[in-house]
Order: sequence, then structure tokens, then C-alpha cells
Amino acid sequence: MPAVSKGDGMRGLAVFISDIRNCKSKEAEIKRINKELANIRSKFKGDKALDGYSKKKYVCKLLFIFLLGHDIDFGHMEAVNLLSSNKYTEKQIGYLFISVLVNSNSELIRLINNAIKNDLSSRNPTFMCLALHCIANVGSREMAEAFAGEIPRILVAGDTMDSVKQSAALCLLRLYKTSPDLVLMGEWTSRVVHLLNDQHMGVVTAAISLITCLSQKNPDEFKTCVSLAVSRLSRIVSSASTDLQDYTYYFVPAPWLSCKLLRLLQCYPPPEDGAVKGRLVECLETILNKAQEPPKSKKVQHSNAKNAILFEAISLIIHYDSEPNLLVRACNQLGQFLQHRETNLRYLALESMCTLASSEFSHEAVKTHIETVINALKTERDVSVRQRAADLLYAMCDRSNAKQIVAEMLSYLETADYSIREEMVLKVAILAEKYAVDYSWYVDTILNLIRIAGDYVSEEVWYRVIQIVINRDDVQGYAAKTVFEALQAPACHENMVKVGGYILGEFGNLIAGDPRSSPLVQFNLLHSKFHLCSVPTRALLLSAYIKFINLFPETKATIQEVLRSDSQIRNSDVELQQRAVEYLKLSSIASTDVLATVLEEMPPFPERESSILAKLKKKKGPGAVSVSELEDGKREGGELNGGGDRGSDTSAIAASNASTPSPSADLLGLRSSAPVGSAAPSAGSLLVDVFSEAGPAALSAGVNDDGFLSSAPPSVVSEDPAPPLPEADELLNKFVCKNNGVLFENQLLQIGIKSEYRQNLGRMYLFYGNKTSVQFSGFTTTVSCPGELQSHLNVQTKPVEPLVEGGAQVQQVINIECLNDFVDAPLLNIKFRYGGALQNLTLKLPVTVNKFFQPTEMASHDFFQRWKQLSLPQQEAQKIFKAGHGMDTEVLKAKLLGLGTALLENVDPNPENYVCAGVIQTKAQQVGCLLRLEPNAQAQMYRLTLRSSKDTVSSVCSELLADQF
Repeated sequence: MPAVSKGDGMRGLAVFISDIRNCKSKEAEIKRINKELANIRSKFKGDKALDGYSKKKYVCKLLFIFLLGHDIDFGHMEAVNLLSSNKYTEKQIGYLFISVLVNSNSELIRLINNAIKNDLSSRNPTFMCLALHCIANVGSREMAEAFAGEIPRILVAGDTMDSVKQSAALCLLRLYKTSPDLVLMGEWTSRVVHLLNDQHMGVVTAAISLITCLSQKNPDEFKTCVSLAVSRLSRIVSSASTDLQDYTYYFVPAPWLSCKLLRLLQCYPPPEDGAVKGRLVECLETILNKAQEPPKSKKVQHSNAKNAILFEAISLIIHYDSEPNLLVRACNQLGQFLQHRETNLRYLALESMCTLASSEFSHEAVKTHIETVINALKTERDVSVRQRAADLLYAMCDRSNAKQIVAEMLSYLETADYSIREEMVLKVAILAEKYAVDYSWYVDTILNLIRIAGDYVSEEVWYRVIQIVINRDDVQGYAAKTVFEALQAPACHENMVKVGGYILGEFGNLIAGDPRSSPLVQFNLLHSKFHLCSVPTRALLLSAYIKFINLFPETKATIQEVLRSDSQIRNSDVELQQRAVEYLKLSSIASTDVLATVLEEMPPFPERESSILAKLKKKKGPGAVSVSELEDGKREGGELNGGGDRGSDTSAIAASNASTPSPSADLLGLRSSAPVGSAAPSAGSLLVDVFSEAGPAALSAGVNDDGFLSSAPPSVVSEDPAPPLPEADELLNKFVCKNNGVLFENQLLQIGIKSEYRQNLGRMYLFYGNKTSVQFSGFTTTVSCPGELQSHLNVQTKPVEPLVEGGAQVQQVINIECLNDFVDAPLLNIKFRYGGALQNLTLKLPVTVNKFFQPTEMASHDFFQRWKQLSLPQQEAQKIFKAGHGMDTEVLKAKLLGLGTALLENVDPNPENYVCAGVIQTKAQQVGCLLRLEPNAQAQMYRLTLRSSKDTVSSVCSELLADQF
């Protein structure tokens, strides 16, 4: 880069910056800036032509003013003119201004593209680099269309200088990431790959970033890079630190390039060519050997560079999973890091060993470090390291060490951080089930788990223990005895009461022969916990009582007395009252045979994937359950332990509590569609199964009087919802200012949407179209409100037909009630089977807070009076942003009306501005909102200002709107 001469100091710019820094107040700064803007404007419009230096100085001042946060609506043409200058500093400032201030939709883009083309064809390396940097910084689709064909030619040309090749490779990478469909390598592929053989290390480093990205999308086209990458890596690894002096970092030759080469190789399977594979294995062995050598420097930079290469090499060894010797050596090397004084190294070692533990070649080697990992779990000060230690214990567990690991995890649970307790509980439950040979140990472990961490034992865990006990005849008596003893503790967690009520209701007769656990003793023990429990648990206990009447006729009078008491048949909770009345009537009028048939023992559960595994699969990171582990869990846990989940379990387990037709089904007249045993809740107007919070019959939603399902935490299902699609936010933004359209479409499914809103209520129609000729089976949709959204939005859905014929369309109706203003959108999960394969996708339902706007007409005086009243800083949200679309007046008006507000004419003194007013209607309150949109057509920019009576509404609406213009 040319040196800047003394005359390029731009004294006027330095004086202006000094004046700004010396301003004592914001008003003084604005005054000085306005004065300077007026001066620059007059200079640009004056009759006297400005020389290059003056243009450069004034454009620099405009750039500085923009960076201070002020609008710049002129000077763009002068910046473009600077591009034609032959002076480096003038051209540099011109490109800098364009990179920061010119929008890709600007009318000047054609002039800019012409100037860039001139510089690219000038063969002046400095000018070529400036042009390439500008293309990469703007990175727009228009730039890609103009230069995507030119840049590869520059990159591979034999006479292109090395510095230009570096810039060209990184520029092409930027364009490929923004517009991959426009960057077509085609004939350039082999020549780009051969850049790995370039003599200049900087060119290789830049090129490998491009090749790695291209390889991830088109691995077959670039597979020839493997041998070249191995060759280059071999030369680096075998070189001395003096061989690559310019690229040696603290005695480590080319560490960044080495890491990138190792990462590129992870895009491909092991090389098929024996010579290439042998050379690569030799490289990896050399890297592992160098890790054992004493450090050549005590500086942290030296160890960081060495370890970066080492961990990348270990990642490649794990990726290949085909070299037992290397895997064991990698494991031993990581084992040394487990006791390193550097916390980050211990964390990375534990994380990598988690992956190594899944390899058949290195699993045994990982197990040798079990004591060190257990010690880390107990003594590490950093919670993230302790969590990785727990993940590694989980990964290294097998039949030989399961009891030891489960015991250590249970011991750690008593003092574990609250943030990781739930995940620890899930892992203990999975390991206890998966490796249980002695089922009495399994029952003891789960009950101990409930005792130690009852608050963190999710419903899936105790559902699962009940399913296994029901499926295993040999453990039912032991489970009944153990849970009976556990219930005798003075302080007993509610989850223990749930398990106890269920198991004693089913198998209490197996221990009734002992006077210490006679039927009345069992009943009295359960009933002593009744008043301490929540409503769902009380409902479960009432079901256990009616089971007792069937199992132990001698308890009938005592239990009927309890059911007959005012506290039951006149209970304020409709669910408990209904159960008490119906169970009392059932026990009074039904014969012994009828009672035995209605309340017969639960049948075994069919084999399904464990719901605990499905829940843990949500956890991301090294501790998450892999697909192979899930299959392993099905094989070892399912077949060994007698089956898994029952899907949603909606009918089966509820039937054990009352096999009679559902009371709620009678009330609603839905007997034909309601599952047997579903019951009515006490929550508002919605009628959900009593086990929605407390039992294996958990339904994902309740049913209201119109047959709608209310949103709720998902029930126990065999597959978890997928995470939202990467484009979910983009799809959501399309519907901020409109209510109808196509929400999602792929080769299988099209989802259309039509919605209407009034006050704080909305109704949405979703249309699911099968684009194939093959039937969709098991078609289910679930709407969920994550986190705090549950208390801000009430969503009710009508179920859809489970079968969608080829070419057919089904409709779903969704009712929405806005309880309070909200930020996030509800999630829509769709699952179905197509050709036997499960399709699982999650979208964001286009329900945004602006949908509940009611337009408000206001006169100019009233608008600005209210505007001044909303003057607190937290009541205002302002965004200044470049126009993302055309600035057509009619389109802008249509979008503002689509927002839901009233567009007020002749209110703003500036006729170019748009002002709107509306009130967001929620059940809790009304939030007034005023909006002002100031477009600047010349600069292709907007200033959007929102003021509302609630700060969260201002910020949310401004974020939503900024993406629309």
C-alpha cells in the first residue's frame, strides 16, 4: 500500500474533529455539524470546481459526521467522482464512503460498478485491491451479478499479484455466502483447487477459506483438494520453524493455515489412495508427537497455537474414526489435559473425549480416565467444566461401570448447580434404565432421584418408571414395597406421591398380606399426603382410591366416606368435584364384576422410544444424545426393559385411573372423539386431562367447548419438535404487514395462511397442501408458546385430520387471544410421515404484536400534543436504516396500513413524511402508539420513530418495521 504523503494530512478535517471533541453539549455539537454541512453543501454546489484534495477532505468530513450518527443525504456523487482519481488516498476515501453509505439500490450503483470495472481491468494491484475490498464490503446481489464472473478469472490468472489473489479469494467467498446461486465456479474449479500449491502462503490461506466453503456445498466437485491439502499440510508439519519465517507464530509454523487445512479435510471421508492416507496419518502422528515435546517458549501464544493445531487434528481423527492407534493416542493426550492448570484446556479435553467415547476403538481408553473425570465433577470451580465432566461420564457409561457412574451422579446431584440439575436428572434416569440388569436397582435409583432432586424430575421420568414397572411382572411387588416405604418419610416430594399413588393403586395388593402394609394402612398413608398436594395429584389419588375399592373391598366404606365428604363432592375445583361424585356413584351402583372390568389392571405398554431420551435430545452440545445413542437406547432400553413410551399416552394411562367413559366427554358430547379416561380440568374454560401436569396421560392441549385445543407444554411423545427452520424469522417478517399468503413451501408441503383480527382477538386459517401424489400419514400439528409467551398469548387450535391424501388440502382453525404485549412468536410444529420417513419441521406462526392494533384517527394538533406527552426516553424507539426495497409512495402507504395503524394525512409539516396512530388492544391493557417515518430518497435511507405508553411496545414494533422498508 503506498505511503501517505505529508500533504495528505487534511488539516481541515483534523480541526473539525477537534472542534467536535471540544463541544460541551449535544446542542453545541449539532450546531457545529450543521454549520459544517452547510459549508460543504455550498462548496459542492459552488461554481468553482473542487480539486481532488478538497473533495476528499469534504467527503471525509461527511463520513465522520455519519459515523457520529447523523443523516447524510448528499455528497454521494462527489464520492463516486473520487473513484476515477489516480491518487491512492482519494480513491481510498471514495471507496470507503461508498462501502459505508451507498445503498445497493442506489441510482449511483451503475456508475460505481463502472468505476470498479475500470479499476479491476487497470492491472494496478493497489487499485484492484481497493475495488475488491469494496465489492466484499457491500456484498450485495447486484455486485455479485456484476462481478461474479470476473473475480474467478482474476483469482486464477498467472499474472495476478499475490496480494490481489488474496483479496480476490476472500471477495469471492463473501459473494458466495451472500449469493451462492450467482457464483458458479464451473471451469475455474480445478484451477482454484490448485491454489493450494501456490508458493505464497498468504494466497493459500485465503484460498483455503474459499475452498472449504465451496466443498461443504459441493463436495464432489472439489474432492481433488484432499490430496493437495494433505501434501501442503505435510510440508508445514515437517518443516522447522525457520523454514517459514514470515508465517511462523511463536515457533509454530503457519498455525492458522494448518488449522484450516485440517478443517477442510473434515469435509471428506478418509482418502482412498493408500499413499495419501499414509502421508496424512504420518502428519497426524507428527502433530501428536510435537504435543509431547517440551515447549519452545513460555509465552501463552505459543501454547495456544500448538494446542489449536492439536485439537483440530484430534477432531479430524475423531471424524475419520478408522485409525485405532491414533484414536487411543488422542485419548491419552486429552487425558493429560484433564489435570492441566488451564481451565480452557480442561474444558476442551472433556468436550473432545465425549466424542471419543462414542468410538468403538477408543471407548475403553476413555474409561481409564473415569476417576479423573469423577474428581473433576466434584472439585472443578467452573460450572461449565463440571457440566462437560457430567457429559463425559454419561458418554463413557456402559454395563461395567453403570452403577458406579450413576452413584457418583446421584451424589453430585445433592450439591449440583441449579442450572444443570434437570439435565443431570434425565441422564441418571436414562443410564439407570439403559443398563439395568437388576430392576430393583433401577426402581431404587429412580426413587432416590425423586428424593434428592424432586423439583427437577420431569414428568417424563416418573412416567417412564411406571411404564417399566407395569411391563415387568418381576419388579411390581418390589416397586410397591419400596414406594410404600418411601412414602413414610415425613417430608415427601409430590412426585413421590404421584408414583406411590399410581403403583399402589395398581399393585398394592402384592404387599397387602403384610400387616404393616395392609389395605387400610396403604390408604391412610396416601390420604395423609392428600391435603399437601396440588389439584392434579389429588385427582390422581382419587383414581387410586377407586382402584383400592376394586382391589380391597374392605376399604370401600372408608373410601366412600372420604368421597362423600363436603371437601370432595363440593370442592371448588370442578375436576376434583366431578371425580369424587362419579367415583362415589360408580362404587355404589356397580356390581363387583362390572367394577372389576372397569377398573382392571393396566395392560403392558407397547414398545416405543423412551420419552426421556427424546427430552434429552433437546439439549445441544457434546452432552446431547446422538442418533446412534437413541437407536442404542431403543435396542438396549426398549427390548431389555420391556418397552418404551406409548406415544402421547393420552388414553392408556388415564384408563388405569378410570376406565369408565370420560366425565368431560359426557359433558361436552365428544364421546366419539375423546380418548377414554380424559377428564376436565379446573383451569378457566379449558377442559384438559387431569394428567396434563401430573401423569402419564399428559395431553399436549386441553379441549374447549368448540373442540379447540389450548396451547400447553408438549406431552410425552416419541419425537420432539424440530428446532425452528433457519428461515423462520424471514418467513415471519413477510407477514408483519399482511395477513394472507403462503407461509412455507417445499417439494412436499405448502402452507397457506389467512387471518383476521379484531380488538385483542384473532382467528387464523392454515391450509396444508400435499404437493405429492403420495398420502401423508400421522399428520399432526402443534402450536406452542415458548417461555413467557404462555402468559401473554392464549392460542387454541382445532386438530387436523391425520391423513392427507396426495394432492389434497386440509384446513386448521386457530383462535388467538392477546393477554399482554409480547415479543416472540408462537411456534408451529408439523409432523407427518411421507414414504415411511418422518418429516418434522417447525415454523414461527406469524402472530406479532402489531396484529392487535386498532387504527386511531387524530388531527394534527392532537397528534403532536400526544407526541410531546410521550417524551420519556424509554417511551421512544428510533432506528435509522438503509432502504431494503424501493421507496415507492403507494407501497409505503400500503405497508403502513397493513401494519394495522391509521395513516394520518396532512398531519406532518413535511409532506414527504408519514405519521400513523393506533392502539394495541390486549386483555390486560391498551397501549397507545404513535409512529413517524421519514424517508430520504436521495440517500435511500429512513428514520423511523415510535413512541408508545409502554417501552417494550416501542422497541418491538420498531424492530418489526425496520425489516419491512
